[in-house]
Amino acid sequence: QVQLVESGGGLVQAGGSLRLSCAASGRTFSTYTMGWFRQAPGKEREFVAAMSWNGGRKDYSDSVKGRFTISRDNAKNAVYLQMNSLKPEDTAVYYCVSDDSYTTVVGSGRIDYWGKGTLVTVSS
Repeated sequence: QVQLVESGGGLVQAGGSLRLSCAASGRTFSTYTMGWFRQAPGKEREFVAAMSWNGGRKDYSDSVKGRFTISRDNAKNAVYLQMNSLKPEDTAVYYCVSDDSYTTVVGSGRIDYWGKGTLVTVSS
């Protein structure tokens, strides 16, 4: 059974940093695109960042570009999201995702695998 398990969420003050981790199990994700989405209270889920299987392609939403960095460790079947200069509007549940199509993840298409999410709360 494929599982994506996020960790690293929590409460942080505006301007602070957090690093989210996602551990994948149940298959080898080294050839899959990995990414992050988020859903703020009362809002639709939105794309945050994606990284191709070999790291050759990365994309970020305009709202996080320059502040967030996605990375992955294929040997550990893991993906990370370093979040710096956090703002109250970054408050959301953050979801790890994986799909064999990069364009599906970046385009918020029908993604194969989702984690259950980790809550990030940024206080002002």
